[in-house]
Amino acid sequence: MNRVRAFLAAYHPIVHLLLVGTVFVRAASSMSMPFLAIYLATKTEMNEVMIGLTIGASSLAGAFGGFVGGALSDLFGRRRVMLGALYVWSMVFFGFAVGDHPLLFLLLSVLGGLCRSFYEPVSQALMADITEPAKRFRVFSLRYMCINIGVAAGPLAGAYLALRADSLPFFVTSAVYLSYVLVLQVILNHFGIRQIEGLQKERITFGSTWKVVAQDVALRFFLVGGVLVSIGYSQMTVTLSQYVADLFVDGVKLFAVLMSVNALVVVLLQYPLAKWAEKRTPLYSIVAGCMFYALGQVGFAVSSDWTWFISSMIVFTIGEILTFPASNLFIDRLAPPAMRGAYFGTQSFTSLGQFIGPTFGGFLLAGYGGPSMFVTMAGITLLSILFYWSGQRQYEIRHALSQEKNDLLRL
Repeated sequence: MNRVRAFLAAYHPIVHLLLVGTVFVRAASSMSMPFLAIYLATKTEMNEVMIGLTIGASSLAGAFGGFVGGALSDLFGRRRVMLGALYVWSMVFFGFAVGDHPLLFLLLSVLGGLCRSFYEPVSQALMADITEPAKRFRVFSLRYMCINIGVAAGPLAGAYLALRADSLPFFVTSAVYLSYVLVLQVILNHFGIRQIEGLQKERITFGSTWKVVAQDVALRFFLVGGVLVSIGYSQMTVTLSQYVADLFVDGVKLFAVLMSVNALVVVLLQYPLAKWAEKRTPLYSIVAGCMFYALGQVGFAVSSDWTWFISSMIVFTIGEILTFPASNLFIDRLAPPAMRGAYFGTQSFTSLGQFIGPTFGGFLLAGYGGPSMFVTMAGITLLSILFYWSGQRQYEIRHALSQEKNDLLRL
């Protein structure tokens, strides 16, 4: 009981609200989105490449929307951006449930990507705003664990709902998002989010924010590395589902199990691996994570039964655990406090990889088969290490120059 009280006292109530909300909204979205490729294949006459393009369009839109949403939250407050994105996002899922035209699905995918790119970085920036620096890595790790608690339950529930009606998971997801945003709006106002935002605002403009971000060399290297990793990571929810569905009679069930294994491994290993990573630099964790990603992708390439696919997913998931919180911490260290939303928003540029990945992966899957596709993705993932290392090097140079400047000013 004392541990529970200590945990509740360690973070702002809004942080706890966002963590709990993360569980519910990710459980809801994972009922539907991982099955979107299969849903489109059965409901329309779209081929593998068109399905990959439609799903990838969400990430393409999000790649450019994240900075805009983050910068707007720096200028006008986190609350308005978060709530607006969630209201529209609820309607997007409703549209997927009732739609039947490929162009409508493409539009909804784009709109959903924008909503995600507005909400996700802004919620992370808000958590960092109201959490002291020493506790931020743990908060990012908790958030990632909450994501995967939701994802652990979502796919199996989605498969069950889809057996009753293929559009039912999207209806349920829409209802959960709408319920969450209504509760979030009431509770944010109750805990005085407007006053918190007012205390943290500084005199900045959209133009000045873009100028600072565009000139940050370390950030540019980091984002290129993130794009390459996203190209490989995106195969887990798009081409992997199509690959196992074609490979096995009960491939849809296997994919649902793989998604749940992914989430359960995060829940079980997040805490011990977070403790290990806290004692090391973000770069160390990211490099180790990329190696596990690549090994898992090679595992998918050579797997021929359920056991091998599940084992490969476990290895792949360790890569996730190591890279995601470390990436957030790296961005937090780079960001000036008044531009934290914009900097977290730039992470959405890595979604370019999630646009390229499904399209390129669909092309490789259709033309060369799953094994060749996964081995190619492993090579792309390993290439990202070079860019992450370059970004860390630029950060160290900048930090040393800043420290030297401060020392001179004290004299």
